Amino acid sequence: MRAQRIWKVNGSGKIGQLQSRMDDLNKRLNELESQHPESWKIEELKSSALNLSREIDDIRCAEATAALSELLRK
Repeated sequence: MRAQRIWKVNGSGKIGQLQSRMDDLNKRLNELESQHPESWKIEELKSSALNLSREIDDIRCAEATAALSELLRK
């Protein structure tokens, strides 16, 4: 028997946008690290990437909590 998702994911569009920004940041980081390994921009981009990953995690956790709450109510 296959598992089925029984909740609706509301933040998937937002996560997709954030993931796209994260991919762009990672690409830029790779370029900078290969060209200028000691550039101050690298640290700035890493900080931005960490902030994006936290935002993605927050959305996913909120969705999981909401889904679990819905299941427990039933």
